[in-house]
Amino acid sequence: MSNPAALYAVAQGRVQGVNYRAFTARNAAALGLTGYVRNLPDDSVEITAEGDKNQLLKLIDLLKKGPPVARVDNVEISWTEYTGQYRDFSVTG
Repeated sequence: MSNPAALYAVAQGRVQGVNYRAFTARNAAALGLTGYVRNLPDDSVEITAEGDKNQLLKLIDLLKKGPPVARVDNVEISWTEYTGQYRDFSVTG
């Protein structure tokens, strides 16, 4: 990996109960990223992802669209330190 990076994101809108987590995990894995996605109590979805920065930028574009039945109103993004702590990309909570 030439440009390791990590991001933390929170997607808001109609993102729970519409396969947003599965959509995120499938696309993140296809991009070779690691981390997790989970629902939050306020009906938003949290994403932590690590990998090549160019692939993370592609994931951000996908997070803003979501699956067909989702309505993504906002995705808050913050860049964090790459840790290498995740083995794959998983759906939790």
